[in-house]
Amino acid sequence: MSERLEVALIQTRTPATAAAGLAHVEPLIRQAAAGGAQLILTPEGTNFLEQRRALRDAALSSEDADAAVLGLRALAAELGVWLLIGSAIVRSSAPGDARAANRSLLIDPTGAVTARYDKLHVFDVDLANGETYRESASVRPGEAARLADTPWGGLGLTICYDVRFPHLHRQLAQAGAAMIAVPAAFTRPTGEAHWETLLRARAIETGAFVLAPAQGGTHEDGRQTWGRSLIVGPWGEVIARADHDEPGVLHAALDLSAVDRARASIPALRHDREFDPPQ
Repeated sequence: MSERLEVALIQTRTPATAAAGLAHVEPLIRQAAAGGAQLILTPEGTNFLEQRRALRDAALSSEDADAAVLGLRALAAELGVWLLIGSAIVRSSAPGDARAANRSLLIDPTGAVTARYDKLHVFDVDLANGETYRESASVRPGEAARLADTPWGGLGLTICYDVRFPHLHRQLAQAGAAMIAVPAAFTRPTGEAHWETLLRARAIETGAFVLAPAQGGTHEDGRQTWGRSLIVGPWGEVIARADHDEPGVLHAALDLSAVDRARASIPALRHDREFDPPQ
């Protein structure tokens, strides 16, 4: 296992169709690979972002037919890089359930999909600014956490709203995750207030690198996302941060030996205890 990793996060403002999504993200991935990245991560909704139900349904396809997924698999093979599609919105194929899956796909340098993860925690919320989101109306929640193997160690897979559930990240770290991916399309009000704080907390609690590529700006369906993609070290230190919501590439060199050092200094992962319910 190599202890040094050149990583790149892709920050996007994904359009509303998979073909347009591929055209948007491909040059950014090429830029990241040209800059030496070995592992490249894209945000949630890399293939398309569209809340309007009729337009979303028209853009939706199965994983093996999605233009962005197929194009990105071919691109990973062409460039010889590991690529995490932070998520693609695809048909879930669950019998009797017409909802989509919000699915992370880890692609190896041959273009093969080596791991899949469907988002566990769907985003149902009413915000103070009047915005309402009911992700469960259109997205089927996943059923299991997923730890993926890479040449640099275990990569825990999460998506966006999962960041608010510390136990998921803890379980991934205890299972062997040296890195945890948090691809997101975080809403602007909560992103401004909570995004960096939550990501740094998850890194400190797990002693893992947190890699959080994000969507940013105003999208075709009117939603606003925060951007500010972030890489956090296992001590909670910010290694790299985008200071805007524009599309771009965020590079960093990671020393994976820092994970063992952090966990030796703060051995919280080994200190589990069962408590009686509060009275």
